[in-house]
Amino acid sequence: MTIDLESLSRDELKQLVNDAQKALKSVDARRRAAAKRAAELAAKEYGFTLDEVIGAGTKGSKGAPRFANPADPSQTWTGRGRQPNWVKDAMAAGKSLDDLAL
Repeated sequence: MTIDLESLSRDELKQLVNDAQKALKSVDARRRAAAKRAAELAAKEYGFTLDEVIGAGTKGSKGAPRFANPADPSQTWTGRGRQPNWVKDAMAAGKSLDDLAL
């Protein structure tokens, strides 16, 4: 496919660029879907779902939890970042971080 770019107007060139960007996004989406299907099949061969293999819902390594809420041990904190409200509440009630340590 050969296009004589010199013969196109500015508006036609902009439209060509927009069309090409849309086509690239479409190609990428199709390739991503094909890769996901292939990965799902590979995981299935080993008896897993793709979500089980890649750990769906995880953003990355948060680090090991170092503190837990005594009222609800499922609520944990690594000690990095903002303190959860349950940590602030416990400290306001006179507890120390050592009291919340795992």
